[in-house]
Amino acid sequence: MPTVIEAQLRTPGGKNANRRLRKMGQIPAVIYGPGKPPVVISVNPSQVKAIFHSESGRNTIFGLSVDGSEQNNAMVKDYQLDPVHGNLIHADFLEIAMDRLLELTVNIEIKGEAEGVKIDGGIMDFVTRSIEVECLPSDIPDSIKVDVTPLKINDYIRVKNIQTDAKVKILTDPEVVIVTIVPPIKEEEVPVEAAAAETAEPEVIKKGKAVEEGAEEESKSKAAKPESK
Repeated sequence: MPTVIEAQLRTPGGKNANRRLRKMGQIPAVIYGPGKPPVVISVNPSQVKAIFHSESGRNTIFGLSVDGSEQNNAMVKDYQLDPVHGNLIHADFLEIAMDRLLELTVNIEIKGEAEGVKIDGGIMDFVTRSIEVECLPSDIPDSIKVDVTPLKINDYIRVKNIQTDAKVKILTDPEVVIVTIVPPIKEEEVPVEAAAAETAEPEVIKKGKAVEEGAEEESKSKAAKPESK
């Protein structure tokens, strides 16, 4: 059953009005639609957070009803979090038509364990974690899966190597690197001669300092001794 968010119309207000709204357990929000003026509403933040935690996350299509009106299909367009506590404090919704193409961001999901990591000890560098696509609302993928199993050291996968459903058109530059396997990091070995020299150096300094101190003491002693007549 699709998720439904019950919203209420609100009068646009400033920071104080929004603060009062949040104290009542609601947050300010706006609905945008093609060829329509924006509509200001208030919603329960728990319902919006439930969408974020669903399988398809921000790309979830849900029903949006305002003051008990007929539900319209919508998606989360944008949102704002409190910078201190991380609470949801504002949301923008986009009203969508199921027969119109959408441009949106879809996450990349890595599958398998790369041969270069498993056998050769390489490191997987996950460079690009999401890409832009175009498709109908009903064809939005939860994620785009990329199999890295055959990758060896210095191998990589670019956007142009990704296989997707024919209904999903990729908009991101085809040359963008998604993932690559880099060689393992080796610790730099210090030559034995250099290590020995490093160890011996403090001793030489110490010894030299001791000789200088001894000579200084002897000089002071001679200066203090009265001359014999």
